[in-house]
Amino acid sequence: MSVIGIDFGNESCYIAVARAGGIETIANDYSLRATPSCVAFSDRNRIMGVAAANQTVTNMKNTIVGFKRLLGRKFNDPYVQQEMQFLPYAVVPNQDGSLGIKVHYMNEEHVFTPEQITAMLFTKLKEIAESALKTKVNDCVISVPSFYTQAERKALLDAAHIAGLNVLRLFNETTSTALAYGIYKQDLPNAEEKPRNVVFVDCGHSSLQVFAAAFNKGKLKMLASASDASLGGRDFDRILAEHFSKEFVSKYKIDPRKNARAYLRLTTEVEKLKKQMSANSTKLPLNIECFMEDKDVHSGLQRSDMEGLCSGLIARVERTLRKCLADSKLSLDDIYAVEIVGGSTRIPSIKNLIEDIFKKHPSTTLNQDEAVARGCALQCAALSPAIRVREFSVTDIQNFPVVLKWDAAPGEEGGEMEIFSANHAVPFSKLLTFYRREPFSVQAFYSGQTPYPDPYIGRFTIKDVHPTPENESAKVKVKVRINLHGILTVAGATLTEKLTQAEIDAEANKEAMETDTNTEQPVNNVENGEEKEQTNEEEMDQQPAQEQSNQQNQQQQQNQQGSDKKEKKKKQLVKNVDLSIESETHGLSQLQLNSYYEFEGKMMANDKQEKERVDARNALEEYVYDLRGKLTDDSQLANYVTDQDREGLSSQLNDMENWLYEEGEDCQRQVYNDKLDQLKKLGEPIKNRKIEADIRPTVFEDLARSIQQSYKIIDQYRNKDERYNHIPEEDILKAQQETERVGKWLDEKRAKAQSTPKYENPPVTVAQIRQEKQNFENIVAPIFNKPKPKPKNETPPAPAPEENQKATGDSNQPQGETNNAEEKMETE
Repeated sequence: MSVIGIDFGNESCYIAVARAGGIETIANDYSLRATPSCVAFSDRNRIMGVAAANQTVTNMKNTIVGFKRLLGRKFNDPYVQQEMQFLPYAVVPNQDGSLGIKVHYMNEEHVFTPEQITAMLFTKLKEIAESALKTKVNDCVISVPSFYTQAERKALLDAAHIAGLNVLRLFNETTSTALAYGIYKQDLPNAEEKPRNVVFVDCGHSSLQVFAAAFNKGKLKMLASASDASLGGRDFDRILAEHFSKEFVSKYKIDPRKNARAYLRLTTEVEKLKKQMSANSTKLPLNIECFMEDKDVHSGLQRSDMEGLCSGLIARVERTLRKCLADSKLSLDDIYAVEIVGGSTRIPSIKNLIEDIFKKHPSTTLNQDEAVARGCALQCAALSPAIRVREFSVTDIQNFPVVLKWDAAPGEEGGEMEIFSANHAVPFSKLLTFYRREPFSVQAFYSGQTPYPDPYIGRFTIKDVHPTPENESAKVKVKVRINLHGILTVAGATLTEKLTQAEIDAEANKEAMETDTNTEQPVNNVENGEEKEQTNEEEMDQQPAQEQSNQQNQQQQQNQQGSDKKEKKKKQLVKNVDLSIESETHGLSQLQLNSYYEFEGKMMANDKQEKERVDARNALEEYVYDLRGKLTDDSQLANYVTDQDREGLSSQLNDMENWLYEEGEDCQRQVYNDKLDQLKKLGEPIKNRKIEADIRPTVFEDLARSIQQSYKIIDQYRNKDERYNHIPEEDILKAQQETERVGKWLDEKRAKAQSTPKYENPPVTVAQIRQEKQNFENIVAPIFNKPKPKPKNETPPAPAPEENQKATGDSNQPQGETNNAEEKMETE
């Protein structure tokens, strides 16, 4: 089973896989490494990826693009309302306030959620990976923008679940890029040395992300991240399209903004023009034929004009760059390099701005399009037990501050606190202590400015809380965690209870190995009853990187615990009881997930059935065209069929073509297969005659060579050749008779084959000739290859003195002298 990394982009996706030879980007079914983030619907099936993008203009209202930015959002979200102005398809509100995408599918109107559309794309990406890797794919790491909030991250996880993918981690695009940069660097400073600080600028199709990272050998730590969630290459395209639209209104009296298809063509053309202007400073033309109302339009633009039109966007880029520099607390001298990734960083004005701010020329050592996918594949390999990779620790950050609010206890006021600040390390857990007499709730919110209008993260109710036997408030510890996916959860809650006398006696009799006093352990673990109580205690449960002083303190505490085990056993007067937690957060319910997953399976089965039907129709159509063309070609099949049969078969082929484009346009797969079998009964014999005629001379020559070789060996035997004089005469006669028989058979069949017209079936087939050759060689080969008999060897007598003398090379030398000579040779 393979593990893959998916760069899920707003415009296109990339898939990378970790293999023994390194990281490889997978090509799709069109041999392209980039798969468009595009899903289309028809009356018969779904179309995804490149095929869907190819029909964007012709099937505009049912071709869904740009849905990444709709994930996890409500219909009334201001960002959604802004996006809808540029979307060619219908976006409608659902009953729960979420948004749906209306399409015409299977001759019916369907409303799909963005999570379902994303799942369809993931299904295609999974299919591409499995086709390339020849194995099942389940585990993956998927990239997300660093500015994604809880709602958007949950929506992406739900989409992956619907597609049958097991997401090992939602990996920030920023961190993924940094990992792809650092893991292969061999010259990074050692862990105890000053880190190498690198700034990355990622400007893609729809967003801008700027981030700083610190690198040491085997270690990556994210420092800061700043982003503009609605600034990307498409915004430059829209400004250019607006410019040309106004020009065409005054020049040609046509307004492409009022025609969705024309506006789509215009944005496609201005995107090409933008890319050309990145490499040329001269004025470049824009020409579109039959644009609107059968009018051809002509215009042009140069780079300086584009920079003037897009000056507002460049200013926003500058603000984001300076914010990241300020948040990272790095001086310009601390920065080792500035790396750029993403297609829109190729715009010269953005490159110049980066150089002006950071005083360094932008580096392009990374693959600007595939860096994120490669980083995801590396992270997936690191998380998978099936693949070994170089050890490289990654410390990610949380972009937005998180505030926790809790219900008021009886007689008290509610409270709140910031539990995770901006750029806080993740994954991370914090332990909070409450004193309560009854169940209570905590709510999590983002604070500060976020690209998501609703700061609400979730509500978590701590249940089964009750007062102590003395009717006092019980001590409750709540563990709040931001996990690998960047999602905040209440990972656990425990209530501290005093032990009864019977439990104390039982505890005293336990083995020494049961003396662990960690308060985060489940029921039956105990805590020091003399611990000082605080109303709002905050403890760090887990840190990716701790200060050296904290490590020393922890070690001292462990040593003290180890030396005073007996004393602690006497102080164990309390136990921790796990409490149940009820969570209300963003995302689909389990019932909805199961329903969408089941419906996705049905659509996949329908797609497979439709593909088989289309393949059968294409096979029939291909056979009609192929056979009809060859029937009239003298170099092909024209000479292997009579004129009458040719006319009759050509007529049937023409009728079949007409049927395909009329009543046979939409039939079941089996109907096409039956039609193809009917044609093959007529066409295949003709093709076989051609094949037989082409191969038969070569096969005849092979048999003739075997016969000639047999006659040659028989002549050598007659001439007393010592290689064959051991063969009995009767065997040679048998071989000679068989050779003569096969020779006559060959002459007879060859003559018949030459006299038979090409349009008739041959008197002998290639298979029969080969079989005859095989039978002939099975008879003569054992005779000619019969080995000579070995000479009879009797058991030799004991060596005589004369033989010993011969062995030394002197037959007249006495035995004693021989032995002496041998002994001398052995001692030399």
